[in-house]
Amino acid sequence: MRTLPVLLSLLYLQQVSNANHRFSRCATADTLHLTLQEAWQKAEANSRLVAIKRKTVAIAGEEIRDVQMERLPELGLKGTAEKASNIPIYDHGLFSKPSQHEVIHTLYKAGADLYLNIYHGNKLNLKVSETRILHHISEIQQDQALSDIRYKTAALYLDLQKSFIFRHLIMQDIADQEKQLKEIKAFHKNGTVLKSDVLRVELDLSRRKMALVTINNDILITTQQLNIIMGEPDERIIHPAATTPHQDERVPYEHYLAEALHHSFPYHISEKQTELSKLRIRQVKANVRPHLGLYGDFYYANPQIFLFPYNPYWYSLGVAGLKATFPLSALYHNIHKVKAAKLELEKEEEIHHDTEDKVRQQVREAYLRYREALVQINVAEVNVTQAEENARIIKNTYFNQASLITDLLDADIQVLQSRFELAAARITAQTRYYLLQNITGVL
Repeated sequence: MRTLPVLLSLLYLQQVSNANHRFSRCATADTLHLTLQEAWQKAEANSRLVAIKRKTVAIAGEEIRDVQMERLPELGLKGTAEKASNIPIYDHGLFSKPSQHEVIHTLYKAGADLYLNIYHGNKLNLKVSETRILHHISEIQQDQALSDIRYKTAALYLDLQKSFIFRHLIMQDIADQEKQLKEIKAFHKNGTVLKSDVLRVELDLSRRKMALVTINNDILITTQQLNIIMGEPDERIIHPAATTPHQDERVPYEHYLAEALHHSFPYHISEKQTELSKLRIRQVKANVRPHLGLYGDFYYANPQIFLFPYNPYWYSLGVAGLKATFPLSALYHNIHKVKAAKLELEKEEEIHHDTEDKVRQQVREAYLRYREALVQINVAEVNVTQAEENARIIKNTYFNQASLITDLLDADIQVLQSRFELAAARITAQTRYYLLQNITGVL
């Protein structure tokens, strides 16, 4: 039965050796040392989502200019070349042979026409206003994409930083455990401790080395995700710089809520959607309005068949005037369209209020979770001090044969776990701070 722990220990050591070899081989690749600000700059420049949003903004800008071009008159050129047959005259009845009336067989016509919209129920101005609102919405969505990519980058950057801290802590702990294992082996040679104590410590040490393998893999996985966002090669090793913790303990919840209602992206998008609904009511009502336009038509033609007697000569004719129409059928066709547009406005107003409620809830939750993380840092700092002191006492009592090996191992694990918890609490506080900034729209 004693061979089982030895085999397990050898298996752990084999996995640790392979994982460390893979990690060191990757570490020989290009290494990039960068701050969080530099990571943000690379992510903003290379993010595909941000690039898509920028294209959307550019498209919306072109649509504004396209609608504005509709103010210019419509111009057209036209021309025809035709062949005409003689005109049969049934002077003795429909079923008798007709006589043929000679006509000019070849007809030519070339000209130009113009139409200038003077008034069309103000629809063109309303359409320009609609495209401008849509353009503004696309700009807000672009800013939201930038904020989201900054938060995602910060979360990955801090997660990578946490993994490097964990790696440093576990490697330091492994070195301490190996030193402690030597002391226990020396005591075992002197017959002070049992062989089972040595095996327990070796197994515990192999578990720590296996944890190091997991942490190394976490570093590689997070590094690839961060590289994809920043447009770097997958194999590029990232070394994050130390970040300054943000601890706005004195900033009240009301401040963040006011910031959110002033900068929140979903809130302002909903606000613009409500404006669009108001505008569409005016567009529907514009259906029941007169249309007024200036038109012109000029052409050259051959033969002259505009006035009698006809002749085979070229002539020209120009016509200009005002055209006014009123859509009478719109008086009854438009009734339900107006009602639908008003209901759509009421729906958008409810959506806007619902969005405001969600923003308040998200800000409140993010604020409380951030404050909770700050408290957790203080608790974790105290836990580290207590765990280290407890481990020191247990170690002394163990080597004085006043406590068991299980007590010693538990104390060592508590020290490592409390250090992990402190590092995680600090990273969590920073991540939640950036989440709060993202929700309020100021990241």
